[in-house]
This record gives sequence, structure tokens and C-alpha cells, in this order.
Amino acid sequence: MIERDAAAEALPRHPGPSKPSAAARRRRRTPVTWVRRGGLWNLAFLAPMLVVFGVFSWGPIAQAVVMSFQKTNLITPPVWVGLDNFARVLSDPNLGTAVLNTLYFAGLALVFGFPLPILMAVLMSEVRRGKGLYSALAYLPVVVPPVVAVLLWKVFYNASPDGVFNTVLGWVGIPPQPWLQSSVTAMPSLVIEATWAAAGGSIIIYLAALIAVPPELYDAAEVDGAGIWRKIWHVTLPQLRGILFIMLILQVIGTAQVFLEPYLFTGGGPNNSTLTVLLLIYRYAFQNSLGGDYGEATALSLMLAVFLGLLSWLYFKLTDRWSTN
Repeated sequence: MIERDAAAEALPRHPGPSKPSAAARRRRRTPVTWVRRGGLWNLAFLAPMLVVFGVFSWGPIAQAVVMSFQKTNLITPPVWVGLDNFARVLSDPNLGTAVLNTLYFAGLALVFGFPLPILMAVLMSEVRRGKGLYSALAYLPVVVPPVVAVLLWKVFYNASPDGVFNTVLGWVGIPPQPWLQSSVTAMPSLVIEATWAAAGGSIIIYLAALIAVPPELYDAAEVDGAGIWRKIWHVTLPQLRGILFIMLILQVIGTAQVFLEPYLFTGGGPNNSTLTVLLLIYRYAFQNSLGGDYGEATALSLMLAVFLGLLSWLYFKLTDRWSTN
């Protein structure tokens, strides 16, 4: 009996039927199984959204692509010109000026407008009382209509000695400044107003992200003798790393499409010192000739969209490991 049991144990055992792998199950899916599992119902529920998204989002994009190869003012019949619109845009001397001004605006906005909301959010998170009031005051500029905000700041930037900002400067003995009339101070003046108008939304986002930071980390840092600045550097900023990377690329995309401030404040002047890419697109469409040249406008718009798309792809490729580790 013992010998038979030992022999039985020595015999190779055949494993039972194994479960198919996930890859095998995916390969076995057929249209029939898709229908049986409710695929038609899923498609029926998705169809209205897909139709609306296609008509109102992808439809205009496709029309813009076609229009970029045409010469049209939306009044006379369009004429197919191929790549001539792109050639004319690239040969426009104002394009280089608009690109440099846009980069200048984006650089100033990143230097002043990106760290300021982070600092204010951190300081507001440390306040024990009145946090809701401070949050409301910080978000108040976002509630003000953008056109109203620009016109209000235009009064503040009055270059006369009676202007609001020049009056304040006069209290400390500084002469009146030509805020919007000088090519040197015009762009920084626009950046200051844009930072004031957009900082509130970023502050609310950072405040919401700070709630998710475990308080134990701050307690451990305080036990180690860390002060407020060391806790911000070693605890707060690493915990906000993911949201910081997202907010940075959103701000880059937003500043690359700045239009309202240069259009309402200066119209691109003085001497094209505040001419941006979107303002140049506006000039192509509405200020060149009767009805404008929408072909050149859409050509430059597509060039900007492709550039921002490639920049975003490259940015996420480079920061994927940094934002998750």
C-alpha cells in the first residue's frame, strides 16, 4: 500500500483546466458578444453627446482647417489658394513682433503670476479665523466681468498726475508714470492687471489641494525643528507637485492666447509693443480689408494650436516622472 502511494505521488500530475487570460478573453470578443453585453444601449446613450460634440466642437475645427487653405472674407465666394495663406503669415514682419511680445507677456506672467497664488494660498491656509472671508476676497476679481475689470484698471493707469496710481506714487515723491503710453511699461502694466484678475481662481484650487495634505507631515516636520518656510519647501510643495505641474501648463497655454488686455488697454500699441499672436489674428480677420481675410486668420490660428499641442505633449512627457514620483 505504501509502495502504491509512493508510485502514485511520483507520477506526473496533469493540471486542471486553467482560466483563460485577460488577453485571451479580449481576443474572443465578437460583435455578437458586444451586442449581448449591452453595447447598443451604451452607444444609444452616447450618441447625443457625440453628435453635439462633433457638430459644435470638431465641426468648426474641420471648417477652420478647410478655410486656412482658402482666401475668403465670408462675403464673396472662397478661392482655394493652398499654402499661400501660411506663406503670407510667415512672411509678415508683424508675426515676429507678436511672437516675441507673447513670449514676453508669458514670461512676466509666470514670474509674477505663478508663485503669487501659491504663496497667498499657503498663507491663507495658516489663518485660523476669517478664512472664508479671505477666500471670498481673493476670488472677487474673478467674479468681476473681464471687460469691466480692464476698463476700471484703465482709469487707474491714467498717465496724468491725477491718476490713481500716479497719485499714490506722488505721495512718496515719484513722478507720474506713462503706464500704457510707453513701450517699456505697457506690457508689465498688462501683466499686473492680468495677474490680479486670474489669481483668485488659482488660489481656490491651491486651497482645495492643501486640504488633502496629511497634517501628520507638518507635525513630523515641526518635531524635527522645521520652521514655516522649511515646512512649505519640504512638505507643502512636494505634496502639491502634481497640481503645480498642471497649473503651470494651463497658465502657459492661457498666456499664449492673451487677447483681452492688449486689445482693450492699448490695441497693440504703442508701436506694436503689446501686439500678441491672438491680436494679430484679430487684425487679419477684421482689420485688413472689407470683411477681413479669414483664411490668413485661421492659418495663424492653426499654427498656434499645433504649437500649443506639441508644447503640451512635450511638457507632459518631460514632467510625467517628476509629477508622479
